Amino acid sequence: MNRKAIFMTLIFIGFGLCLGDFNNALGQIDREISISEKSLAQSSNKFGFNIFREIVNSKYGKDKNVFVSPLSISMALTMTYNGAKSETKDAMAKTLELSDMPVDDVNDSYASLMELLTHLDPDVTFEIANSIWYRQGYEIEKDFIDINHSCFHALVRNLDFSAPDAADIINAWVDENTSGKIKEVVSKPIDPLMVMFLINAIYFYGDWTVPFKAKDTDDDKFTLLDGSTASCKMMHKEQSLSYFANDDFQAVSLPYGDKVFSMTVILPKPEVYIDKLTAMLNNDNWNSWLLNFSNQRGSLYLPKFKLEYALSLVDALKAMGMGVAFTPGKADFTGICEKETLFISEVKHKTFVRVDEKGTEAAAVTSVGMMTTGLPPQPAFVMRVDRPFIFVISENKAQSVLFMGKIVEPVL
Repeated sequence: MNRKAIFMTLIFIGFGLCLGDFNNALGQIDREISISEKSLAQSSNKFGFNIFREIVNSKYGKDKNVFVSPLSISMALTMTYNGAKSETKDAMAKTLELSDMPVDDVNDSYASLMELLTHLDPDVTFEIANSIWYRQGYEIEKDFIDINHSCFHALVRNLDFSAPDAADIINAWVDENTSGKIKEVVSKPIDPLMVMFLINAIYFYGDWTVPFKAKDTDDDKFTLLDGSTASCKMMHKEQSLSYFANDDFQAVSLPYGDKVFSMTVILPKPEVYIDKLTAMLNNDNWNSWLLNFSNQRGSLYLPKFKLEYALSLVDALKAMGMGVAFTPGKADFTGICEKETLFISEVKHKTFVRVDEKGTEAAAVTSVGMMTTGLPPQPAFVMRVDRPFIFVISENKAQSVLFMGKIVEPVL
């Protein structure tokens, strides 16, 4: 085992938990999958592999551990996509691989896909939550709110972004919906030009169908990219496993619970550099690889690990063709707010994963921040009670004055 192994483990947990094993799950549910649902799953996979390649080749991923949730990213951006118009809408559709799907089909398919994924396996916890938080004083288009509420089950709240606890309130929602694994995604204080946050949260907990035995975990060495070694705790099992190998890698699929969800680990051959395998990651190859797994008796060594990961997705999304959505004055999000010129100012992504003998726990949050190019709404008046004043306490039916006072020094 070397660092390439853990690197590819991190890659395919992200896809395996959320999207990669979707085709295998189709045969284990009680209803037929619609053409639109299948199309959305494939579109999400394509987008996921595309943005993953961008990330691992960027400063956030070059020669580093990486863990992302394509489902979380695409869901948060698709909520935002519902408010995009004209060139901005076209650019987002192309980047998200949604150009061939009518937006109504996209929304309806996400609604049914959320229901499907969260109820596939009673032995696995898989939760999806969405929320939209917007600044008090802004008129958000009703259609935008309604579609995200009905199809994405988004909690929608207006909030005084200037209040000291505004970011804390949003982050408390994030903390709750990731089972405490991700504490914060909104920084404080909130920028006065920030109008909205569209947030997706995902939480997964699954025990291995066949756990590793703790007594078989030993101290071991893990070879790093530069050839040096680091200590690790290496788990081990011998059993019949779903396995596939070709000239470039070995791969094994480890199921959770009732075998609906799984983690696929891909280990490059010793002579294959990790970047070569990363370049091969696309939806066509992934679908082809999945068809070639077969049950074989094998011996698997897998390191225990835990990772917290965070990055900005702005550069990756710009490189993928969504630059107009981030450009003040050019972005068109009039479907969100007709009276304001909005643009995407930030897309933050945070993840957590822990893999041990018992199973896997993972969480992800994606936050899309929307800013205005104009000034924040101004109050109709400003009154600063910073000099002597009079006050009256009265009841409002008979207008009886109950108390009167004058304050020349507000003593506590």
